[in-house]
Amino acid sequence: MSEFEDAVTEDVAPEDDYTAEEDTSYDDTYGSGTEEVFDLDGDGVEDDTFTTGDGNTYIDSDYDGQADGVAVDTDGDGVADELHMDLDGNGTFESEAMDTNDDGYIDTIASDTSGDGQVDQVMSDTDGDGWVDTVASDTTGDGYADTIVSDTDGDGVADYISIDSDGDGEANTVMTDTDGDGFMDDVETTPESYDPNPGDPNAPSGTDGNFQPGTTY
Repeated sequence: MSEFEDAVTEDVAPEDDYTAEEDTSYDDTYGSGTEEVFDLDGDGVEDDTFTTGDGNTYIDSDYDGQADGVAVDTDGDGVADELHMDLDGNGTFESEAMDTNDDGYIDTIASDTSGDGQVDQVMSDTDGDGWVDTVASDTTGDGYADTIVSDTDGDGVADYISIDSDGDGEANTVMTDTDGDGFMDDVETTPESYDPNPGDPNAPSGTDGNFQPGTTY
């Protein structure tokens, strides 16, 4: 995918998962007789679907006649291998839902929010409770996640934000809600391109590189 795989990197609710149910009937026009059922919006109502000749299944979760997702069968076995979704309702399937741990439930959604063909946001359910708890974003378009928002205690409210403002791979600002009141009460900042040891790389950490051990001032 990209460097995002190392970053994880909005929370995936149960509505984003899909299951396959075995059908006792057999349709010899396509597939193996497996009927897939989708509920993308999590309202408990089976989404409307129709399958095209190439095996792709288009999903209309709100019954408005417009596809909100498409399930793609890449290997022709009658079971979808990829699920692409239109999360912003603009008619483009900009997001791909994935089951990264093969437990049958979607836990990661990778999105191209800018429309440039590159993934710039990854939403993950890292603890398997069915809800997104980590969102990693590439706000600069350089292919690296620079902003990470997490709900570490599973209460549905973000309590950790990490920002790499200069793109060096290290967070310059980390904000934490330590008491769970919904407000970031602990903020740690590091100046951009801060070098704790700007002089001789072999000098003791935190010195300017000119410090000589044993010298009396």
